[in-house]
Amino acid sequence: MDATTPGPLAPDILEREDVRRALVEHDFAAAFALIKKYGGLSQNRIASACHLTPGKVSTIISGRQQVTSFEVICRISDGLRIPGHLLGLAPRAWETGPVQEGLLPDPECEQASADEVPWRPDATVRLAANLTRSDLVMDRRAATRALAGAAVTGAALLDPLEGWLQPAGSAARPCRRGRLGAREVGELESAARAFRASDHQYGGGLRRKAVLGQLSEVAAHLDEHQAPRVERFLYRVMAQLAGTAATMAWDSGLQRRAQNYYLLALRASHAGDDKVFGANVLAGMARQMLYRDQPQDALELVRIAQDGARHVAGPRVRAMLHTREAWAYAAMDRTAAFHRATAQAADALTDAGPDEEPYWIAYFDEAELAGTTGGRLLELARQNPKQHAHAAATEIRRALARRGPEASRSHALDRIGLAQCHFLLGDLPGAVEETHRAVDAARATRSSRVRAQLGQLYPHTVGNSAARPVREARDRIRDLLST
Repeated sequence: MDATTPGPLAPDILEREDVRRALVEHDFAAAFALIKKYGGLSQNRIASACHLTPGKVSTIISGRQQVTSFEVICRISDGLRIPGHLLGLAPRAWETGPVQEGLLPDPECEQASADEVPWRPDATVRLAANLTRSDLVMDRRAATRALAGAAVTGAALLDPLEGWLQPAGSAARPCRRGRLGAREVGELESAARAFRASDHQYGGGLRRKAVLGQLSEVAAHLDEHQAPRVERFLYRVMAQLAGTAATMAWDSGLQRRAQNYYLLALRASHAGDDKVFGANVLAGMARQMLYRDQPQDALELVRIAQDGARHVAGPRVRAMLHTREAWAYAAMDRTAAFHRATAQAADALTDAGPDEEPYWIAYFDEAELAGTTGGRLLELARQNPKQHAHAAATEIRRALARRGPEASRSHALDRIGLAQCHFLLGDLPGAVEETHRAVDAARATRSSRVRAQLGQLYPHTVGNSAARPVREARDRIRDLLST
């Protein structure tokens, strides 16, 4: 629509406090219901204006589906002529006049394929600003809705990611001149490192709001005209912060938010010409898909990462990608392929030096490889305990011996996995002992992933209720999960 096209809403509708509040909170169920009631628009009219199906609008109004897609929010804004600031968006083209000649339309709001619209750095900055703005003002009700948001899977997720393999598109330079230098960028990167280390140790998103605030600040700096070298490093810092925000959101149970931040991290690494970190982001997305029982999607994500970083990834990154590949094979019950990919990971790791790769991959060492391998063998052992349970326990013990409790989230996951191995092997005394250790380790982290795994351990204690030690271990799990 051009700038002269009138919107379907009467101006006074957007002056209503209840409508404005619903729009600010992205509560489109309430917003559409109020627009129907006071604006006189039918469900079909709303759908037509926003380029949605009537069925989609119906599910939104009923509360059965939340609007979490940035593209759909843009369509609602443009279709109903809702000013961008009410939805946490930048001013829309129709608010400021016709689009300037020579500038591409916003790729986040266009219905076009990745081949037609390149990944432009300025779109990445807008995406970061919008995500952080909506997240920082999220109230309790919005947080509850966000918990229900499901991660995107299949072609809807994978097809747009092909743009990561292509060069970044050009964009108009910001008018405001930035004044950041190497020292200020170094300070921002140090903060990103500290946040990442905190998340790796504790998990649970304890400092998520602080990460989002820092991410918003970096986006503001990128909205200014920085020197090319400074701009490139700012995008890399943005990618690292967005990656940490993704794992923190995921650890807090916010699956769709996590996916949005992963996509932002991938775009930022693309704009910063950091293929290696981009591969790491795709590996994180693959891990999320594996936890969501989507191994084929995970495998495709790993292959995109391997294709994009084939000539620049170091041995630790290559090894990590092979373990994600092995994880997908294990989930698909492809045992031979799992062992092949695990062997490739071990071979790659033998070439790793102490200081040859980025700081963020330093965690991937022999302990991490053992823990990941043990966890995947445990998955196979649930189907065939006699063949895989002992090997799983051996790998997990190796991980526990090498990384210690300072990596509390990984330590807790290892303890839970080892307890399950003992149950599968029929060793009840050993299982009870490891369950107590697992509960102690789980108390040291706020990770929802750890609690989810503890929930998988619980059923192993139910069939042995006659044994008092097993009952006591079961009670400790129940007490922790109920808090």
